[in-house]
Amino acid sequence: MLLLCTSLSTLVGSCVGFEPKTNMRAITNPSSLIHHHPPSVACAVLRSLRHRLPLFAPSFVKVKAQSASTSYAELDDTRAGRSGSLASPPSQLDVTKKIDVNPPKGTRDFPPEEMRLRNWLFQNFREVSQLYGFEEVDFPVLESEALFIRKAGEEIRDQLYCFEDRGNRRVALRPELTPSLARLVIQKGKSVALPLKWFAIGQCWRYERMTRGRRREHYQWNMDIIGVPNVTAEAELISSIVTFFKRIGITASDVGFKVSSRKVLQEVLRRYSIPENLFGRVCVIIDKLEKIPIDDIKKELRNAELSEEAVEELLQILSVKSLTKLEEKLGASVEALADLKQLFSLAEKYGYSDWIQFDASIVRGLAYYTGIVFEGFDREGKLRAICGGGRYDRLLSTFGGDDIPACGFGFGDAVIIELLKERGLLPEVSPQIENIVCSLDQDLQGAASLVAARLRDKGQSVDLVLESKPLKWVFKRAAKINAQRLILVGMSEWEKGMVGVKILSSGEQYEIKVDDLE
Repeated sequence: MLLLCTSLSTLVGSCVGFEPKTNMRAITNPSSLIHHHPPSVACAVLRSLRHRLPLFAPSFVKVKAQSASTSYAELDDTRAGRSGSLASPPSQLDVTKKIDVNPPKGTRDFPPEEMRLRNWLFQNFREVSQLYGFEEVDFPVLESEALFIRKAGEEIRDQLYCFEDRGNRRVALRPELTPSLARLVIQKGKSVALPLKWFAIGQCWRYERMTRGRRREHYQWNMDIIGVPNVTAEAELISSIVTFFKRIGITASDVGFKVSSRKVLQEVLRRYSIPENLFGRVCVIIDKLEKIPIDDIKKELRNAELSEEAVEELLQILSVKSLTKLEEKLGASVEALADLKQLFSLAEKYGYSDWIQFDASIVRGLAYYTGIVFEGFDREGKLRAICGGGRYDRLLSTFGGDDIPACGFGFGDAVIIELLKERGLLPEVSPQIENIVCSLDQDLQGAASLVAARLRDKGQSVDLVLESKPLKWVFKRAAKINAQRLILVGMSEWEKGMVGVKILSSGEQYEIKVDDLE
């Protein structure tokens, strides 16, 4: 160990200009380095150690300047919290202590029965997307932190799982998919022809308060249309969600859509000369309606520099539930009104007008929305928003791209599963195995393997019994996996080049030549 430390002290010294004696002290007692040397020097040594010693691999130094005359360095552990907040290095791992076998709070395991349900849900997401002519894309789970904090809104920033990687880059687990899509569109540039119709199904992460249907990791289905400036795009997207609901047994009496436009809020703020840079902040506050007391909403709006008169007028407008009333309040010339009227007209043509209703209080919490916004909701009011989306015409330019019109939606997997449970519509998705193959003699295990291989070559699924088991066990196994046929390899049949077959649904039994098995 002494030889290793001496060698490393020389190596580190060559990088940062320290004497070997100082380097040795840094290796054996990092805290002495922090207390006896300037922060910049301590940083240099400890960062060098981090890249050279596994002992220091999880650690890095964060330097804080307290004042012009005092500063200090803290040795912290990057394996700490959700948002990059750091903690002290962990003590030595107690290998005798039992490991908690539960997944981290807010996350899920997917055993076979849950995985079958997830695959069923994702299959419906995919089939509906493809029915509407959309192509599937995907993005990294890990993205640059800047991608999500630039135009997402305060709530998302507070909920990020983010950290600094070993290359000193700020990265985050994606909390949603839309910014990644915008990044990809910019990256592809002129190589893709507009309009784009893309969909994605991806895992997202947010450190948020857990409620029914709300977890810290979830899968999200997104459909986005890039390059269409008018309301026909929003109408098509809502139609796709309605189609999905109908496929899984959900009706307009179960679920509805609340629709509004960010331009309604913009118009009210314009009339009261509220600066445009406060718009995003006001949207985040308004998105809390029905989540926190109205007095708290008013207080937050006043803190956002809105006058008492503006607050009252805004809340009055947000209580409007019909386009006729909105026109009376704002006048017929407001741009938002024309967009909303066109959307409701298109909804009649599509045949889903009974699914949607106007609600001026819907603004969505993400700061990048610019026009029409919508939310799917449980009409019984037992669950949070099922899905939501809208127009985000300026998001791409925020990331350095052209101003390209765009709209889309996000649809989480957790809430819809809760809704299906609530309505008794959750399907029983059984495993679908075509054959179970079993040898009746241990010496015939190779023969059973040959039969299984031939069936698989023909595209049939086979569960091969790998050990000698009694027939009672085999029949139970066949029932459990929902097998269609049981194929038995017995000595007398095999000597004739045949196997026994039992159709499990009817009980029919027969013998057949191995070469004739289909």
